[in-house]
Amino acid sequence: MQRLTVAGRLLITALILAGIFFAFRYFGGNEALRKLAPKDQETAESQTLPRPDNQTTDGSAEEATSTASSSDDASASDNTASDQPKQAFSYTAPEPQNGQLKGVVELGASGFNSFIVRVDDQKRWKLEKAEFGNSLVMENMASDNDIRAGLKSYIGKMLDFGVGGRNIHFVVSSGALKAEGTQKIIKALKSLNYVVNTVTPEQEGSLGLRAVLPSEFYPNSFVTDIGSGNTKISWKEGGSTKALETYGAKYYENGTSAETVATEVQAKAKQVPSDHRKICFIIGGVPFELAKAVRNGKERYTVLDAPSAYTKMESAKSKAGLNIYKSIADATGCNQYVFDWDANFTIGYLLSLK
Repeated sequence: MQRLTVAGRLLITALILAGIFFAFRYFGGNEALRKLAPKDQETAESQTLPRPDNQTTDGSAEEATSTASSSDDASASDNTASDQPKQAFSYTAPEPQNGQLKGVVELGASGFNSFIVRVDDQKRWKLEKAEFGNSLVMENMASDNDIRAGLKSYIGKMLDFGVGGRNIHFVVSSGALKAEGTQKIIKALKSLNYVVNTVTPEQEGSLGLRAVLPSEFYPNSFVTDIGSGNTKISWKEGGSTKALETYGAKYYENGTSAETVATEVQAKAKQVPSDHRKICFIIGGVPFELAKAVRNGKERYTVLDAPSAYTKMESAKSKAGLNIYKSIADATGCNQYVFDWDANFTIGYLLSLK
């Protein structure tokens, strides 16, 4: 090697290195190279080959599935009220046979409402006409002239429809009786030679049940009437009617908190026997608003959504009424609330007449 020139040495060295390289390739160099980068190779395979459904590498896929499931469950929980299908209600009220027209004006805390019904001797009835109005009686801001003009308007329309003068009746709701301005109504009616009928909350609840609750549902259902001045909860027990009174939808005007109302309403609603909680037939101003949002055509009976589904109530009265509705639902566990578009406690008063 010492006799070789520098060029010769370099040539021999190059030949030796080439031999080592080829030997390395021939005797398993490819396997050695693969072992130098196992993570890169596994990553490449995972991107191109399908993985069995139940196989995970480090638990991340399983965790993702679990997270998605939890997210779906949470979403379902948040939307339970609006996503749950409502139970169908297919009852059809019997029609009166050759009935007589009768009219009644409800003097309520939030307005004057009139109803004309046809009633037969079996107390089967049908609503022929209804009119709803607003007033400021509860706030004691309705003048004597406002009241007289409003009452005369209702009377005139009933006479024009064919109701006989002796078959027109006036009933003051128990909620309106609490308002100072109600005495103006009574005074105005007496000046027109009409008799004013007043009712207690218990009587109003009983009359509401008479108009709203079909006899077929006496053994297993109850009635709720959410008025502005008070709420009535009633049911049949044996041969008698039980009726309870609690806060109405304008409780906020007296500074009463929603929590106080919810507590009392729940306490009253829990008195409904457990075997009478299959269906709640519900009426009143706020239930009217709730039913209007989900009514199908001109159906008489509308099944309300769960309380949690009504998220866009704007007025204070609507929010307060929704609080009462939710409290009753929470206390009774009843999950079907049927609004009757035709019924009113004053119609129950007409049905009570001989």
